[in-house]
Amino acid sequence: MSSRGKREREREVRAVPRSTGGGGGSSSSSSSSRGSSRSRREGEAERSRGRREVERERGRRDAAEPGLALPLPVDPARIKREPGTGSWGGSATPTGPVRVKREREPDGDSDPEPEPTVRYGRFDPEDQRSRHCPYLDTINKSVLDFDFEKLCSISLSHINVYACLVCGKYFQGRGLKSHAYIHSVQFSHHVFLNLHTLKFYCLPDNYEIIDSSLEDITYVLKPTFTAQQITNLDKQAKLSRAYDGTTYLPGIVGLNNIKANDYANAVLQALSNVPPLRNYFLEEENYKSIQRPPGDIMFLLVQRFGELMRKLWNPRNFKAHVSPHEMLQAVVLCSKKNFQITKQGDGVDFLSWFLNALHSALGGTKKKKKTIVTDVFQGSMRIFTKKLPHPDLPAEEKAQLLQNSEYQEMMVESTFMYLTLDLPTAPLYKDEKEQLIIPQVPLFSILAKFNGATEKEYKTYKENFLKRFQLTKLPPYLIFCIKRFTKNNFFVEKNPTIVNFPITNVDLREYLSEEVQAAHTNTTYDLIANIVHDGKPSEGSYRIHVLHHGTGKWYELQDLQVTDILPQMITLSEAYIQIWKRREEDETNQQGA
Repeated sequence: MSSRGKREREREVRAVPRSTGGGGGSSSSSSSSRGSSRSRREGEAERSRGRREVERERGRRDAAEPGLALPLPVDPARIKREPGTGSWGGSATPTGPVRVKREREPDGDSDPEPEPTVRYGRFDPEDQRSRHCPYLDTINKSVLDFDFEKLCSISLSHINVYACLVCGKYFQGRGLKSHAYIHSVQFSHHVFLNLHTLKFYCLPDNYEIIDSSLEDITYVLKPTFTAQQITNLDKQAKLSRAYDGTTYLPGIVGLNNIKANDYANAVLQALSNVPPLRNYFLEEENYKSIQRPPGDIMFLLVQRFGELMRKLWNPRNFKAHVSPHEMLQAVVLCSKKNFQITKQGDGVDFLSWFLNALHSALGGTKKKKKTIVTDVFQGSMRIFTKKLPHPDLPAEEKAQLLQNSEYQEMMVESTFMYLTLDLPTAPLYKDEKEQLIIPQVPLFSILAKFNGATEKEYKTYKENFLKRFQLTKLPPYLIFCIKRFTKNNFFVEKNPTIVNFPITNVDLREYLSEEVQAAHTNTTYDLIANIVHDGKPSEGSYRIHVLHHGTGKWYELQDLQVTDILPQMITLSEAYIQIWKRREEDETNQQGA
């Protein structure tokens, strides 16, 4: 064979392995198998990740539905891959990331899954435990007292305050670190009442309690009256029974004397038994919409007086007495501490300030705008004033001065909330038996001050005046203040004179001017409240006699003590403030019959 043939033969031999796929083919095959195994491992990882997602979904379902204890079977047909990702077989290689979905076939018979209840913060109001709270029997109604300020007993905050219905204490909040939550865990007291929203909660589980048996607690906290109930207050004589078994008449309820506030208690008791004033404040809608300037604290007096009035007339109280703590706190604040709980005050001064403060807080003015206070108590009179010359001047100079216009009589029209009756001077000496005489004076004698003819001298530091008074309008309810105390530079002196007055049928027609008498068809008054001061001026105490309109009986109230009293005993007391009611036409006819 020639050399040329040999070279061609060697070239063919070298080309055979490349064409037959010898060593090079095995290398390509091994690289292909490595890629296939990597794809299978990725597929297995995706499948395990899908199984973990299924298990996690099943765990969430078990947490939402505690009653489902059995594991849920996983159907392979319901585990599918999104289009374009290939099948789960090991022979095929996935070309992208695999995402697993768990589809749920619609089932018309299955109930919808309830949303999970959040333990702290917001919660599902339809919690199954709301209507089946196991702790309702731990409520102790005998310790519940909603008369005091709504302040947390620890932080002294008035924001978001809850009352523990087991021990009666007030705590703030119901969150995880709040005082109410800590109290519930520490003392195992579980039932709480929000004092603002009137909703009940169970702590520390933090779900709302819905139970109709708790309505009596919310009614004690915030009593409400319908128009029909208010109308029937003066017609019924039904006794109410407190939680401790004691009976009481609504409206004839003792007020707690915190320290030295009996002067205010007596005035508040008297005003609570004036029907038009009482009816106005029993219904909160009457004054709720009154607009006051920003920062005005005087309206607090109106709100607290309305709350006290509703508590006094509440027929479903847990106890037969009421504490006026919140009312008196408002008095101290609004009067700028002129009237205090810890210091004895004057009943007439408090009555005068309180009526004018109520009138102002309700939006009333001196002349134009009227309120329920002026409608009930305000009357009018004419005041005739004449200036007197100095008594040390010679007679001729006096006569000359009286000719001047300055010394002529002047008349002004004035309104009044109450009439001040002056007592005659008490005797200074003892009688022959070495005993002090207790003087007595008829009511009509001291009322003569307002007949338009009786003149009385009034002295000031520089000038003297003669004044006489004549009534021109009689209010539906007339207040008499008998002036028992006189002040000088050294001390306060009390006049012990007894005023003899009838309980009913006091006619004041003769004290009206002739032209005004025709406009007043009824001028006869009956007594409905009598405030008495006993003891020394600075150390004495107050009590009150009140007529219950439903029974027609008289009751004596002193602090928490309530006793019935005979009408004949009322006239023997040292009366200080009296409230008289004008008779209407139908009442006059009944009295005549």
